[in-house]
Amino acid sequence: MCKTPDIAAEVTIQPVDLIGVDAAVLFSDILVVPEAMGMEWRMVESEGPRFPKPIRSRADIEELIVPDPEKGLRYVLDAIGTTKRHLNGRVPLIGFSGAPWTLATYMIEGGGTPSFRHTKAMMLDDPEAFLMLLKKIEETVRLYLEAQIAAGADAVQIFDTWAGILTPDHFRKYSLDPLFAVLSSLHREGAPVIVFPKGAHHSLRDIAQTGADVVGIDWTMDLAVAREITGDRIALQGNLDPSVLYASPESIRREVRAILKKYGRGPGHIFNLGHGIGPDVPVEHARAMVRAVQEESVCYHQ
Repeated sequence: MCKTPDIAAEVTIQPVDLIGVDAAVLFSDILVVPEAMGMEWRMVESEGPRFPKPIRSRADIEELIVPDPEKGLRYVLDAIGTTKRHLNGRVPLIGFSGAPWTLATYMIEGGGTPSFRHTKAMMLDDPEAFLMLLKKIEETVRLYLEAQIAAGADAVQIFDTWAGILTPDHFRKYSLDPLFAVLSSLHREGAPVIVFPKGAHHSLRDIAQTGADVVGIDWTMDLAVAREITGDRIALQGNLDPSVLYASPESIRREVRAILKKYGRGPGHIFNLGHGIGPDVPVEHARAMVRAVQEESVCYHQ
């Protein structure tokens, strides 16, 4: 679906039409990047994405390429153009990429894993090779995001979903440093950049200094504390617990109001879930959340 621009555009726009969100997020997948770098991946039913030949050696890393997104990821750029035409200025379009660390974990493990055993073994036993891999991913992500912006994305987000599995020291070296490298060389041409290192609360002050315009906060972080730490230097995005959407619309509104109160008055807050939405969340509950945000935020975001 994400490789067929017309379908990707249709799926991207559905939440705008059906739920009333204030921005569209491009329908794609973070693993299109490793594929463009030369890795084969498959979607296995009930298991998720899998790489049949994961990265396990320096030789494997050397075989990877830094692709030209105009060629290897052309379908994503075409999907952006098609989506923008259909949106016709109604709402902004947000593109995205996985962060170097998170992409590296999938590429080394071959898919999702509870232990990250192969990733951490390479990170500790052969840090030079591991940093070589991160460097290739850094350059690929930078070029990919620049191409998305050039194609019409109004903002881009970098997801570091597995940042929270690292110790603070390892996070700074293997997650934060690559994020900083991407952001410091990214030609954004006015498009804001959002970073979301899930679970890395211990380094929020450092994350706010990467050069990102917005930092995403997961639902386990107190939004008021996050605002106190970051001040007014950046905007914050988040952070409703996604499981709240299984509750009644009345409960959803109450939790929305609590999040808005945590942030307080003033600009600089993008209301969002603290991570992804469950596939079985009732559409009417998602709609109730959006409606609650739009109505309740009048009291706070002025």
